[in-house]
Amino acid sequence: MLRVLAVDDEEPALEELLYLLRADPRISSAEGATGATEALRRIGAAVEAGPDDPAAIDVVFLDIHMAGLTGLDVAQLLAGFAAPPLIVFVTAHEGFAVQAFDLKAVDYVLKPVRRERLAEAVRRVAEQVGDRSAPVLDTAGDQIPVELGGVIRFVPIDDITYAEAQGDYARLHTATGSHLVRVPLTTLEERWRARGFVRIHRRHLVALGRIDELRLDAGSMSVRIGSAELAVSRRHTRALRDLLMRQTGR
Repeated sequence: MLRVLAVDDEEPALEELLYLLRADPRISSAEGATGATEALRRIGAAVEAGPDDPAAIDVVFLDIHMAGLTGLDVAQLLAGFAAPPLIVFVTAHEGFAVQAFDLKAVDYVLKPVRRERLAEAVRRVAEQVGDRSAPVLDTAGDQIPVELGGVIRFVPIDDITYAEAQGDYARLHTATGSHLVRVPLTTLEERWRARGFVRIHRRHLVALGRIDELRLDAGSMSVRIGSAELAVSRRHTRALRDLLMRQTGR
């Protein structure tokens, strides 16, 4: 059973969110705060009291645009706590999904809040809270938020085979489809270097372990990943070949 704090400086929106949360049988208590200062005070007291205290908070459903401190500011401050509650952002603005990704949010729900979408967010929270012995999923390292038909979903990075630059955006390719995200390819390159992603061209970043074939033809190189064949630029050819050689131990 989850203990919830909902935070929104617009009282009608807060009351509607609390109504929906309290109707969910997985939630034992849902209280509201009308601003960041009140929320931080209550969360600080709950963390200090410990997880077994009646005032403990498992998850904060947090609006982003608020007077004074924003929801993103609150999340950044909570990141400094020893054992902070989980965070679900609830906002009318889809453009902050990347920041949510960086701040390790469990989910990102768009307003107006639909009952079934909120239920999905509660399910994700319940999964993490349900097993206290398991480490909390680090979304900044393991998932990336993508927008699908007005809904934000989190795609495991391990499912991504390669990323393709499209201006200031990147298209992420998986075995089952592709997703456009508002993140430049250079940013993904920096974040995912330690996860085995390598730049092979100004347009492409690939998962090294997903390369099926390396092809050489008249001095030019390409790689095959599934059904896609991607050119390797001359400036990246030697580095990629060296990486693949080290990977195979040759």
